[in-house]
Amino acid sequence: MNLLDQRRGTLTTPLSSVRLRYAILQGLIVLGTGCTAAAVLAADEASSAKSEKEMKPYTQKLANSEITFDMVPIPGGEFMMGSPAKEPGRNDDEGPQHKVKVEPFWMGKHEVTWEEFELWSLLLDSKLRKFQSITPTPLDKKADAITKPTPPYTDMSFGMGKDGGYPAICMTQHAAKKYCEWLTAKTGIYHRLPTEAEWEYACRAGTTTAFSFGDDPEKIDDYAWHSGNSPVEGTNKYHPVGKKKPNPWGLHDMHGNVAEWVQDKYEPDFYKKFPADKATTFPLCVADEEYPRVARGGSWMFPPVQARSAARLASDPEWKEQDPQLPKSAWYMTDAQFVGFRVIRPLRTPTEDERKNLRLDAVVPSGVKERVTMDE
Repeated sequence: MNLLDQRRGTLTTPLSSVRLRYAILQGLIVLGTGCTAAAVLAADEASSAKSEKEMKPYTQKLANSEITFDMVPIPGGEFMMGSPAKEPGRNDDEGPQHKVKVEPFWMGKHEVTWEEFELWSLLLDSKLRKFQSITPTPLDKKADAITKPTPPYTDMSFGMGKDGGYPAICMTQHAAKKYCEWLTAKTGIYHRLPTEAEWEYACRAGTTTAFSFGDDPEKIDDYAWHSGNSPVEGTNKYHPVGKKKPNPWGLHDMHGNVAEWVQDKYEPDFYKKFPADKATTFPLCVADEEYPRVARGGSWMFPPVQARSAARLASDPEWKEQDPQLPKSAWYMTDAQFVGFRVIRPLRTPTEDERKNLRLDAVVPSGVKERVTMDE
């Protein structure tokens, strides 16, 4: 049985957590009624930092709900991207090593959870406001205008659970980028996926070893969920975020649990384009086609070697093999129960031209039809 087959199963049996969410959609249950309609930007003044010295950790609260997530400051700097030729388990696409310069940003302390993701994907944000007779703010109206996916045709956790801080999974990179657009509109603060270089820089957290905790894979159980320690009652599955030790910069689950989408198109020889003796600023492999795109960090389905800081994972059409739609969905990946994402907030907000030219925001991949939810 291959890795994609491990979690394949019926597409017909939703979980109680999904039924709960549909009850919320139908106005039968209220989730998070303790907030006012006022737009909540951040828990403290750290979110308004204008320089790297002013950057601090902060908690972002999402208006009209009880849902929050933590953001961790990542200092700017330079690092050696990729892995040395003699690193155990190394693949050819991890080299040659090259120096990269990274600007400062905040990064999600954890992977995006179902509670966060479904405020957008299941329209819970707007449904909650309507149920509570809350007048939408200007930010709410901007968020409501962001494209939403079609309703999922099954429980996208595939029986592994959603409530309790589990990472959202099975979304396409396009869906992850659309969520970032919604989050930007909802909070008034620009968010996006990290580039592959930004992700590896944050994962390494100043280290040069195979993992952020060193070179010894025997220590990985303290830091990551992987195929060797993820089973529950004999079945491999993902786990709630933040249950393992963080890396030196305070980020949890950068190794394992779920792989994480980044901005880049996957090119196995991409690193060969950069000089070895000069730092490259903001390397990005801009993508237009749907495949392959890059995910990083390994997962609960994969062995520890795939959770190394430099390890790369290329998306594949097989990640949608069970998708019953024709053409395949722009939003869901039925066979990628190992992939999720986390968000970043750059200290310097990119210009509109940068966002457009570098495809930092969601652009429907060529050849893909973006079915959307029309009725809220």
